[in-house]
Amino acid sequence: MRDFSDDLKEVGRRLVEARGYLKIDTQRERFRELEVEVSRPDLWDDQENAKRLNAEYANVKSDIDQFDSLSRQFEDVEVLHEMAREVDDASQESDIEAGIATIADALSVLEMRSLFIGEHDEADCIVQINAKDGGVDAQDWSEILLRMYQRWAERRGFAVEIDDISPATEAGIMSAEFTLKGRYAYGLMTSERGTHRLVRISPFDNQGRRQTSFAAVQVWPAMDDPNVEINETDVRMEVFRASGAGGQHVNKTSSAVRLIHEPTGLVSSSQEERSQLQNREKAMNRLKAMVAARIEEEHQAELDRIAGKQATVGWGSQIRSYVLQPYQMVKDLRTNVESSNVEGVLDGAIDEFMEGYLRWRRSGDDS
Repeated sequence: MRDFSDDLKEVGRRLVEARGYLKIDTQRERFRELEVEVSRPDLWDDQENAKRLNAEYANVKSDIDQFDSLSRQFEDVEVLHEMAREVDDASQESDIEAGIATIADALSVLEMRSLFIGEHDEADCIVQINAKDGGVDAQDWSEILLRMYQRWAERRGFAVEIDDISPATEAGIMSAEFTLKGRYAYGLMTSERGTHRLVRISPFDNQGRRQTSFAAVQVWPAMDDPNVEINETDVRMEVFRASGAGGQHVNKTSSAVRLIHEPTGLVSSSQEERSQLQNREKAMNRLKAMVAARIEEEHQAELDRIAGKQATVGWGSQIRSYVLQPYQMVKDLRTNVESSNVEGVLDGAIDEFMEGYLRWRRSGDDS
């Protein structure tokens, strides 16, 4: 009978780690509080708060149930191993080995959670894409990036709300703003903050020359209640007609709103609601989240400077190259993660780049 003691010891160690990064003990206390909150008869008097509490309840319950299930599976395999060893029953080896492998695989998926070290990593995410150098190619590239993130979100089961799209004259888009809704949306999308570079034979060049174009991606956490005050005199408002994908008009009135925060240059838009007032309120909440995040980033950058830490790459820095000609390669310039499956990447297969970034970020935080 084979001795699996070392394998079980390793799985047990990883379970203890999971208890830590999942904050199971804290989660159990929070779950008891949430059970009381979600059972209140007046819960749905405030619908936004009710949705938030129910989402938190589901997430906390999922974490606890997942950890408890793995713990029970581990105990069962341990008991089976002890009994089989006592009677030297080699027929149980395959079941023990399979049980250990199943738990180890589940822990490998869970361990991705330990990479989310940012305060707002679990939040929804506000994303902006802006065409930069490269003319029509950059505008086309911006639209390709928008589609890439939409396909990626679809794969993960995230909701995408388009807040604003500014179409370009000839092809593509000048800019886009959208909100990603899903657990760890912001934590995952922090990997995308920066300038994305595309090299290809331009479809807009009659002579078929190679063109390099750039698009910038910025991300912010969607905070429920940003702790920041904005002076109304610092905000300029523009109104426009709401439109859906492809420019199809949703309404014929100028109900969509774009807010520009003059001191920072930050811009937030909303066109989902029917009234201009509702869209202004929604855009203002997003703008407050952006300003709050900017303040936090500047404060953290100053702390890092004092501590002598190397700052993470900012949104204006080039982070990733997508080369279609003369060869095919996508390469992250921070982590050196690369893929020759350019078509797959542009179709939303970007998880390996995100995980690579999160590991790179954590290693920098640990140094």
